[in-house]
Amino acid sequence: MLLVGSGGREHALAWKLAASPRVEALWAAPGNPGIARHARCVPIGADRLDALADFAARERIDLTIVGPEAPLVAGLADRFAARGLVALGPGAAAAELEGSKAFAKALMTRYGIPTAAYRTFTDPEAARRHCRAMGAPLVVKASGLAGGKGAIVCRTLAEAEAAVAACMEQRVFGAAGETVVVEELLEGEEVSAFAVSNGHDVVAFGVAQDHKPVWDDDRGPNTGGMGAYSPVPRVDAALERRILDEIVRPTIAALAREGRPYRGVLFAGLMLTAEGPKVIEFNCRFGDPECQALLPRVADDIVPLLDAAARGAPLPGAVRWTEDATVCVTLASGGYPGAYDTGFPIEGLEAAEAIPGVRVFHAGTAWRDGTLVTAGGRVLSVTATAPTLAEAIARAYEAAGRIRFERMHYRRDIGRKGLAPRPAGHRLA
Repeated sequence: MLLVGSGGREHALAWKLAASPRVEALWAAPGNPGIARHARCVPIGADRLDALADFAARERIDLTIVGPEAPLVAGLADRFAARGLVALGPGAAAAELEGSKAFAKALMTRYGIPTAAYRTFTDPEAARRHCRAMGAPLVVKASGLAGGKGAIVCRTLAEAEAAVAACMEQRVFGAAGETVVVEELLEGEEVSAFAVSNGHDVVAFGVAQDHKPVWDDDRGPNTGGMGAYSPVPRVDAALERRILDEIVRPTIAALAREGRPYRGVLFAGLMLTAEGPKVIEFNCRFGDPECQALLPRVADDIVPLLDAAARGAPLPGAVRWTEDATVCVTLASGGYPGAYDTGFPIEGLEAAEAIPGVRVFHAGTAWRDGTLVTAGGRVLSVTATAPTLAEAIARAYEAAGRIRFERMHYRRDIGRKGLAPRPAGHRLA
């Protein structure tokens, strides 16, 4: 197998894939120091599509798992298919579901998939006029890929006008902000629901809750994710079935109907509103850091499911889950999600992983002269599994407290929302 990517999501995947008895050899491109514990890393960037295909052909790779979204949107799965290689991930046409929020919103509107009311703009003045007519609060989104940071919640019209300027005139998100989506602000609890599809059928792959804003109590700018936990008490088995039947299956069917068959992992970012679940956005891969929270709870070997989906073959039965809860806390560089420095030595990993149920997944690390150092905005994903959510939270933060690097920061409230009382008779999915 070949695993494409270099972040915390890919480290979690490498750990899970390496445990499969079906995997004889696992490569990672480019990988990271944590992934190197489970796979042979090769210095091929995730954006080098032809080089990845050449490597897969040369090494006779049976199955490639693509972690990040950018190579999928750029057509990596198509390049592999053209050469008779098997990769898990949608082709570029189907990956437009993440690559263009404007496309995703239009698709949902055509097929009656519940989402926020919206309009799309390529002219900043027209976008500003619409914001004024709509009134705050509202959300301004860069339509293209923005690393999870392109959705700006605007509580005032001044914030909305600043968001439009940042996207379309200041080009804070580069080409991703040339088109913006302006939509109503949905109220409720946000969750991430996952499924695996072979192009026509789907298998649910769990629910997690991400924490996007950089500071406690959901304050500050959005990040790529400051932590996650699973399961989510609010999402019982009945609600998970509703999400599958009202959102996931219709989306897969809609894409197939439009000649864009979707093989891979579908990630639906949802708001649980008073009217029911509504789509905030779609992603065409596992979430990061949701993947780190989900995989430790999976009781099965995931390789048969991923392999069947990639080949368009019949999917195995439902995924089996442990009864445990998992909490993932992201340790970030000072300044993230803005500018930050790297190269600071990291200490305390062995002490953190000595705590029962704790695994530390590497997200932005590197070796320098024999020392492990920071090499990204999100540096480590401290992940703890325990019989209860409260115990998992305690373990994760005990482990985080044993790790040190200069200017390290992290949220102190990951999982707290899941500790709220549940309705009588509520059962976890």
